[in-house]
Amino acid sequence: MDLSVPVTDDVKLHFRHRPGTASLPFLLVHGMASSARLWDEVADHLTAAGHAVYAVDLRGHGDSDTPETGYDIPTAVADLAAASAALGLDRVVVAGHSWGGNISVRLTAEHPELVAALALVDGGWLEPAKAFSSWDAFVGALRPASLEGATVQSVSDYFRAIHPDWSPAAIEAAVATMRENPDGSLSRRMSTEQHMSILHSIWNEPPRPWYAAIGVPTLLMPAIPKGADAKWADRIRSRIRETTADLRHATMREYLDSEHDLHAQHPRRVADDLLGLARGLRP
Repeated sequence: MDLSVPVTDDVKLHFRHRPGTASLPFLLVHGMASSARLWDEVADHLTAAGHAVYAVDLRGHGDSDTPETGYDIPTAVADLAAASAALGLDRVVVAGHSWGGNISVRLTAEHPELVAALALVDGGWLEPAKAFSSWDAFVGALRPASLEGATVQSVSDYFRAIHPDWSPAAIEAAVATMRENPDGSLSRRMSTEQHMSILHSIWNEPPRPWYAAIGVPTLLMPAIPKGADAKWADRIRSRIRETTADLRHATMREYLDSEHDLHAQHPRRVADDLLGLARGLRP
């Protein structure tokens, strides 16, 4: 079910919604330059267990509106709070991936009445000012690649080659994060300036200051890359534990030999971990 939810006088967010009868719904928040569709297979498993699911397209992403401004973490949090109020949500399990994890941390801290539990899917601890030697190095790593000459077929083939264990649905969802033009070419949904605005917000507004305000159970779900030796894996674990030390009720479930997009690569396992988080909550 597609929902279009006003969050300001001139901006509507799109949600992919699946109804359910369980008491706790899930709010799923994607990362930068992604979309709600990447959560589809996770959402299928959550709904099969009886839970309602609301997977959001943040502004400028998927089928949501693309206003000129508002591409920063505080605005994303305000959008989600307004949408939750419009949808009548008052106690949800929030799962945020990558940049969406950083957004979800601040949403939980600023709106404790809304969030019953928090899951951070290889994100929510992003501190690029510490991870990169400079702003230029950070931008160089995350600047959007050129899509000149790209088509649905060529990008699909590329994604299948680099993600051999993703399902066809996940590949289609990844391609759909881009806009298909009438001539079959692909283009970005956001402008370079809007993309850079998000990067500035990630750089300038790390989530660590918000952890102390979070009192709900929090599940950390880091990806340990394939090929990482013991020392590399230990560095990842140690960095996350040090960064998130102020989270009072955090547990970690790491994903060995995995990619950043855990929800696309391991949808059933991600869903099972989210369901386990929900089961641990009081009615």
